[in-house]
Amino acid sequence: MPHPLSAPSPPIAITLGDPAGIGPEVVARALPEHCLVIGPAAALERAFRLIGTARPRIVRVSAPEDIPEHPPEGPLPLAVLDTHPGGLDLPPLGAPCAAGGRLAMAALERATELALAGRVSALVTAPVSKEAVRLAGLAGFTGHTEYLARRAGDVPVRMMMACPALRVVLATTHHALADLPGLITADGVFETIRQTHDALRFSGIDHPRIAVCGLNPHPGEFGTEDADRVAPAIERARAAGIDADGPHAADALFPHVVNDHSHDAVVAMYHDQGLVPVKLLGFTRTVNITLGLPFVRTSPGHGTAFGIAARGQANADSMKAALDTARAWAARRTPHPVG
Repeated sequence: MPHPLSAPSPPIAITLGDPAGIGPEVVARALPEHCLVIGPAAALERAFRLIGTARPRIVRVSAPEDIPEHPPEGPLPLAVLDTHPGGLDLPPLGAPCAAGGRLAMAALERATELALAGRVSALVTAPVSKEAVRLAGLAGFTGHTEYLARRAGDVPVRMMMACPALRVVLATTHHALADLPGLITADGVFETIRQTHDALRFSGIDHPRIAVCGLNPHPGEFGTEDADRVAPAIERARAAGIDADGPHAADALFPHVVNDHSHDAVVAMYHDQGLVPVKLLGFTRTVNITLGLPFVRTSPGHGTAFGIAARGQANADSMKAALDTARAWAARRTPHPVG
């Protein structure tokens, strides 16, 4: 049987994220096969020195098509598309800075170009720092999800966070709580339910069961959003043949879903409503999956963790889970260039 590197399918692209954070370390610990690492090669080399393990042979390439096949003898090479080839100093580990933001965004920009062109089978992104990107003078960056949606043509996307015990899809992402009542619409909630249903079907669940949280505590007792916006979206989804129910009180719903396996996914109305239970149940195995893009994109469910970046103690399980998920989803689709 040929080695995975000799397979004709495009590789998975992995960005290193902010080089001052734990991104390079978790990529190094994951030791991805048939992948193209995109970012500063020097940051990856520093990560191998930090964790004290023998690094594989790093092969610098300029395109996914240049990845070498596995040699008949010897270790597997690790292909890197070096977005920092000029020999400039890397930012120090442990704090956000302008240099880290620039390097992270340079890698993300190149990786996104390849994903949109169908030259990689999936995109896995290590964490970036919004503060570092702001320090770099790159205005308007609110996160990977929003950036990728914009680059793909302002397509409607949704964030799925998944751990072994629970899948949650968010109707809204990074917004102030005060803005939520104006952001929750019947059309938006329906689109979230629809994308959740399609993603679950795509991942191999033939008849997905979806539970929908209300926006307010005890939906129906406070405010009008649940009756006027969330409930009509659920009714519309059911009319379209989607098995969705709610709106449910989140505090009662999540224990029911986790303990009784009553549903395949939960639609949450806002960031913390959905992410707190997922990360509580499986922080080190949580994967972020962007739904609605024309390519597969996953990431670990944690951030840059600047506070531990210089210790060599980062847990790579979430990155490994993100890679496994990207491989599984990429195997179910054929990349198509966009634009």
